[in-house]
Amino acid sequence: MSLKLYAHPFSSYSQKVLVALYENGTPFEWRALTQEAPQVLQEFAALWPIKRFPLLVDGEQVVTEASIVIEYLGLHHPGPVRLLPADPRAALEVRQMDRFFDNYISTPQQKIVFDSLRPDGEHDARGVADAREQLETAYAWLDKRMAQREWAAGDTFSLADCGAAPFLFYADWTHRIDPSFAHVIAYRKRLLARPSFARAVDEARPYRPLFPLGAPDRD
Repeated sequence: MSLKLYAHPFSSYSQKVLVALYENGTPFEWRALTQEAPQVLQEFAALWPIKRFPLLVDGEQVVTEASIVIEYLGLHHPGPVRLLPADPRAALEVRQMDRFFDNYISTPQQKIVFDSLRPDGEHDARGVADAREQLETAYAWLDKRMAQREWAAGDTFSLADCGAAPFLFYADWTHRIDPSFAHVIAYRKRLLARPSFARAVDEARPYRPLFPLGAPDRD
């Protein structure tokens, strides 16, 4: 098996790539980044000193950044589900939505979580308030966007949905999606029902006690 994925099951960016792999049934070797596997952690650090995951290794090729990993898979290990359209105009919209979920859902959500891990006296109350405001703005924009579509970039599941699934999953845990954003809530439910993401969620269930804000008793 040539593909190795260095990742953690509970990581949202790891799940983003896992969804792409599971969508196409792409075989790969799990290199789980856990404290119980120090050798794997050492391998990972040697391959990528930045130590941000997921990381894909394909023979001699090392691929970083979740979106790039998914595009790489589409080029070098294609499957029946094309996650980036061949048409460059359609692909541009997919990439635009992918950046939206990365920058305006995941980034503020993680800001709130990471702040909760800081010791007393080092919390950034203003930064957390700004992050919550940004999430509210992003939810409102996305709600209008999803009013007339099934998936992030239209009628077809794509790279953008691979990221939307874990990012909205954890964002709702961190800053609850208001019931008034019915289209966002319905979209999140569709993502949770997608077999590829449902599998990633189930694999991560044992790690829920690690969620710093306390994982809710749902999903």
